[in-house]
Amino acid sequence: MSSITPSKPILKSLSYLDTTPKLLSIPWKIHRQTKRSQICNIRAIYKQESRNFSAGVVSNRADWQTSCAILASNVVLQQSDKKTDGSGNAEIVSINGVHRTLDLVPVQQETNLPKPLSITDLSPAPMHGSQLRVAYQGVPGAYSEAAAGKAYPNCVAIPCDQFEVAFQAVGHWIADRAVLPVENSLGGSIHRNYDLLLRHNLHIVGEVQLPVHHCLLALPGVRKEDLNRVISHPQALSQCESTLTKLGLNVAREAVDDTAGAAEFIATHNLRDTAAIASSRAAELYGLQILADGIQDDSSNVTRFVMLAREPIIPRTDRPFKTSIVFAHDEGMSVLFKVLAAFAFRNISLTKIESRPYKNRPIRVVGDASTGGTAKHFEYMFYIDFEASMADPRSQKALSEVQEFTSFLRVLGSYPMDMTPWSPSSRDL
Repeated sequence: MSSITPSKPILKSLSYLDTTPKLLSIPWKIHRQTKRSQICNIRAIYKQESRNFSAGVVSNRADWQTSCAILASNVVLQQSDKKTDGSGNAEIVSINGVHRTLDLVPVQQETNLPKPLSITDLSPAPMHGSQLRVAYQGVPGAYSEAAAGKAYPNCVAIPCDQFEVAFQAVGHWIADRAVLPVENSLGGSIHRNYDLLLRHNLHIVGEVQLPVHHCLLALPGVRKEDLNRVISHPQALSQCESTLTKLGLNVAREAVDDTAGAAEFIATHNLRDTAAIASSRAAELYGLQILADGIQDDSSNVTRFVMLAREPIIPRTDRPFKTSIVFAHDEGMSVLFKVLAAFAFRNISLTKIESRPYKNRPIRVVGDASTGGTAKHFEYMFYIDFEASMADPRSQKALSEVQEFTSFLRVLGSYPMDMTPWSPSSRDL
């Protein structure tokens, strides 16, 4: 796995970016118009002539790739002003940057031309992680970076300053995948990412469980007695609370965006009264010493990450699969029980259930408002993980029954379970 180095800026807000795919990187004007009926017209605009390519119904991604390949094969780069014919004489093919045959619009700075679009740029990357661009939240040295490397060993890891930016990076085609945490065995759920799963139209295509090994880091030469505060991610602070007390560190504890970011902050600002809770890799990257190793309160500290993509994978039944859904149930007596019973009666194991406030309907009136109905202040969305593939007939029948009791239902993904064995004493970092 390769990663963007700490000296390079991490990916930040993408609100300014155009969501159009990489077609815009071609130096000549290329327009792609996509309607809901998936009619795709791609035209290369010449100086005196307009030629249409592949104007028709595009039924899938392969057709779109073929259209782009045809377009690329018909565009001749102006890399050389001369071409030699069979007699050995030089034939002038361009004058002052204008191609004589194609009559292309001249480009002023030829040396700065972006690489032309090729069919390999559009093809999905291999599933084993080769050439995949994987977004994660944090800076190099974060546990999320380690999870990205475990999920896709040969990927290019792209650090993002916020969870939201990682979602946007995949949605805007800047990254191919995102690897983000959703729960920890000690700290519980990361609610922010559950909310973002509902907001963005991405699909869960896998999961990875990463044992977390925390270290107490400080600048070289700093002793525990010199410390006035400890900084780290809120989850890391909560996971090491008892150990910090046992170490006699009754100091202020401040939350920051991520663990490795805390280590980077100390190194950048030369803070000799501050320690960070982070990984041993963060200590190596930012030149810090390890004051205490393995300071998590529980040795079986594991964080579960999900892998996100723009397209879902095809569910299978030849290996253990997990399916994640989110729903809002209808009004009525014991409706939530009826939803859960749809899985229980079919011997489908639930591995997680999480409720989040339904932000679109925070308050509403229950009963007859004219006679003084009661205000209901909370509506919930329920997230459920269950151990079965969507290709399993049991899952299909269960969800068909669930639909009878829900006002909203969405399958977030059906994906292989992480069956990697691990021991509480294992060190991934």
